Parts: sequence; C-alpha cells; structure tokens
Amino acid sequence: MTTVGVLQFGGSNCDRDVAKAIRNLDADAEPRLVWYKDSLEGCDAVVLPGGFSYGDYLRAGAIASQAPVMDEVREMADAGKPVLGICNGAQILCEAGVVGGAYTDNRSAKFQCEPTHLRVESTDTPFTRRYTEGEVVEVPIAHAEGRYVAGDLDALESSGRALFRYVDEDGEPSEEVNPNGSDGNLAGVRGDRANVAAMMPHPERRCDPLLGGEDGRRVFEGMVEAAAE
Repeated sequence: MTTVGVLQFGGSNCDRDVAKAIRNLDADAEPRLVWYKDSLEGCDAVVLPGGFSYGDYLRAGAIASQAPVMDEVREMADAGKPVLGICNGAQILCEAGVVGGAYTDNRSAKFQCEPTHLRVESTDTPFTRRYTEGEVVEVPIAHAEGRYVAGDLDALESSGRALFRYVDEDGEPSEEVNPNGSDGNLAGVRGDRANVAAMMPHPERRCDPLLGGEDGRRVFEGMVEAAAE
C-alpha cells in the first residue's frame, strides 16, 4: 500500500478533495490527512493542497512555510519521495525554498476562478510521466496570488524545470491566455529535483467526469506510481 500524506494547515480547504482524488485512483494507494502538528512518518509521498493557510496573512503561504513539519517535507524531497504543492501548497513550497521562484498578486489584482488550458512541457517527473509532451489539457485555477515570478526565467527553461504552461486550445501561449501574468506563462514548475513540483491549477478538480473531465487525474496516478517504485 502506497501512503500519500495530504498536509493540512489552518485554512486548507482542498485537502479532502485531494484525498478523494487519490482514493479513487485505480491503484493500491491510500491518502492520509496529516495535521501540521503531526508527523509525515510512514508516508511515501506528500501533497500540500490548496486553500488559504492562515488567511494568506503576510503573503500567501508565508506562515505555513515556517511550520516545523516543513522540515519533514524537505527530508522527503531530499530522499527522492514525490512532493507536490497545489495552489496554496505551491506558494508554501516556494516560501519555504523547496521550489525556486515566488508567487505574487495576479496581474488583474482580482481573485480568478476559471478553467485554463495547459500544455505539458516535460514528462520526466512523477507528476507528468503519464502525459505526452506537448499535450494540451484543461485544469481549473482558483487564486488571487498565482502570478509566478521565476527570477531567472532563461535558467529555469534551459534546465527543463517547466512542467505546465498556460496556452490556448491549440497549445499556443500568449498574454491573452495567461490568466495571472506568470513569467513565461508558467503554470507548473519542478524543483531542483524532479520529484518536487509546484503547480497553481487544481488537478484534483479534474479527476471525475462529474467535475468536467479527468485531465488532472494523471498527475496523481504518476505520483503514486513513482512513490511505489
């Protein structure tokens, strides 16, 4: 049995959605909701879900990034176990320095909740291994501070750290289809290690036909598959 920790902070609100997505996979996997004061011991992978940890005070993810449990997240990352941050979880990973770059206010200065098209840029990570490079999928966003600032965009691109990019239905990136103004239209990036990733769109919201499709399901399938290897 592969155990996937789903880390909870005060203000997390997508934790049970992620747990359900994992539980419904055709895989020998079980999610474990882990409160930030508890331990991730025994987990083969971990997801930091979306929400508004601590009300997004200071900056989104800033307070949660200082929780002692993040030391365990770093240890899991260093051990090669899959570590995925989604939306607020992505912000936490960046604030904690587990993934490079930073998130800031959307270019629109508004909260945005809408479907987006993503192009798969790399398939050499646990989270993208079940996709085809160049494939276009639909995954929704829901954030106010989702604009990713890469720092050195050229270095990020040349090192193959881009995972997903905001595009139109034909797979073409442009300012018009960049919902938050992220550098390079980036919707998802990996860390220095391929087993760590941060993405702003919500794959757990595209894991069932009743939710509008299953384009996000393979993120979790690949993660569980890699954790079991």
